[in-house]
Amino acid sequence: MEGIFIALLIIGGLFFIIAAFSFRLVTQTNKYVVERLGGYLTTWGVGLHFLVPFIDRVASVVTLKEQVRDFDPQPVITKDNVTMQIDTVVFFQITDPKLYAYGVENPLSGIENLSATTLRNIIGDLDLDQTLTSRDLINTQMRSILDEATDPWGIKVNRVELKNILPPKDIRDAMEKQMRAEREKRQTILIAEGDKRSQVLRAEGEAEAIILRAEANKKQRIREAEGQAEGMLRLKEAEAKGIELVKEAKADSAVIKLKTLDALAKVADGRSTKIIIPSNITDLASTVMAATEIATAKEDAPTKTT
Repeated sequence: MEGIFIALLIIGGLFFIIAAFSFRLVTQTNKYVVERLGGYLTTWGVGLHFLVPFIDRVASVVTLKEQVRDFDPQPVITKDNVTMQIDTVVFFQITDPKLYAYGVENPLSGIENLSATTLRNIIGDLDLDQTLTSRDLINTQMRSILDEATDPWGIKVNRVELKNILPPKDIRDAMEKQMRAEREKRQTILIAEGDKRSQVLRAEGEAEAIILRAEANKKQRIREAEGQAEGMLRLKEAEAKGIELVKEAKADSAVIKLKTLDALAKVADGRSTKIIIPSNITDLASTVMAATEIATAKEDAPTKTT
């Protein structure tokens, strides 16, 4: 009895362990492809599932996340017979776990080989310059071709990117020299344009300076002429005022003689120590007096009415 009890206990323990391992918990981002007796049974989604021991088995665990594969550089030949190395990066996602599990033996290897052949076909229709400047076009064509080819495998290709394009070393050296020459050309053009602009600004500045100097000289001459005219006007006004004062004072011959002597003294001041008085100084004084009287008589004479 004890042996039977121990045997039953062992069998029960084994059954419990097998049953415990027969449960499968499927997470959010995974899918389980289940087979029964070697044939496809179902695809498990999120949740807890029971796997019949020794009858059912999980054939494949498929992730639904977007995957990224960076493939090694592939040698390709352009239309103008230039060999270069190009490596691609493919972004894809599994949309049908059943097709992914049974569609192709090794899906990742199939995508890599398909990417290489597609890249060679596309680059073969382009020359070197087009290859270097048409990344977007190449990416779009590759994504379209790969997505259509991998659709029977349950794979959707979301994006394809050319990671590196490496021409031969002599081509790279020639391209570098060309770029350097272009930069030097642009630099020379910019320097020439700068010198031209500087000379134009300098000439404009000199022209403006000449105009300003001419305007300043013109204003200066006008002011000098106005000053001279003002001085002459003031001088004439002073002379007229002096004559008027002499006339109003009714100066006699003695006063005029003294004024004449005073004027002669001022003329000789600082130039000679001797003053020579002319002998006809009295006649000059008499002439001045006579002129004064004539001027007075003309002013006192009544105005004739016609």
